[in-house]
Amino acid sequence: MSYIGRFAPTPSGPLHFGSLIAALASFLDARRAGGQWLVRIEDIDPPRCPEGAADTILHQLEAFGLHWDGEVHYQHARHPAYQAALERLVDQGLAYSCSCSRKEWRAHAIYPGWCRQGPLRPDRPLAWRLRSDLGQRPVRWQDRRLGAQCFDPAALGDVVLKRKDDLWAYQLAVVVDDAQQGVTDVVRGTDLLDNTPWQRQLQVALGLPLPRYLHLPLIVGDDGQKLSKQNLAPALPTDDVAVRRLLHRALHCLGQSPDATLADAPVTDQLAAATVAWRPDALGTATHRTH
Repeated sequence: MSYIGRFAPTPSGPLHFGSLIAALASFLDARRAGGQWLVRIEDIDPPRCPEGAADTILHQLEAFGLHWDGEVHYQHARHPAYQAALERLVDQGLAYSCSCSRKEWRAHAIYPGWCRQGPLRPDRPLAWRLRSDLGQRPVRWQDRRLGAQCFDPAALGDVVLKRKDDLWAYQLAVVVDDAQQGVTDVVRGTDLLDNTPWQRQLQVALGLPLPRYLHLPLIVGDDGQKLSKQNLAPALPTDDVAVRRLLHRALHCLGQSPDATLADAPVTDQLAAATVAWRPDALGTATHRTH
């Protein structure tokens, strides 16, 4: 099976160092396998996606030499595909409409499934949820870094597939798009590890291929918090000198031990050497802090 990987950022702001780690690891994994590396802009939540943010992200990737294959894929144009998938789940009894607000069930660790037999308040706007207690249980897979994984999706709750405001939720969109793009390998942060059981449930229910997964160590700041846009992580630079040095540091953070003589080398040279030397097994020695 030929390798197809992807990087799929949400354009809620520019990329930061944590984003670079995810993009770089997925890029190197794809290139070392002689495969394709795709970029997908996950812009299904317009209120969170300021104008121009997607273009900024693409410019940042190009500045670091992370050039993608084919056309950039945008989720905002994929409504019909998501709707068709939801209807298939409804037909199987695996998705249901829900009128409950988070405030109503906040005393519970997970959503209690009150609307599984029909919405309690059908006069309200309705979300759509996955019946996590049905379908494949437990969900097992072999993570390429973390080894054997086993989760019961029902213990994680009935995740939202479509929101009350008619916007699509991440879990359904990512599964449909990975299948449509032929993605064979997903390389992403460990913060998304517990999303995988829902996604595997959906893949099985929809008869979609099951990609391999590699979950990366998280990169955290000096305060111990995951780097994120919400935590105001600084945006990646695009000037050449800063880019070269930051790329070299990112390779160190991935446990790849790049040659010190390449610290100020052009990104093309650094990436060429890193592709040949790429070792996913070295991720266990990755530096989890930015400094």
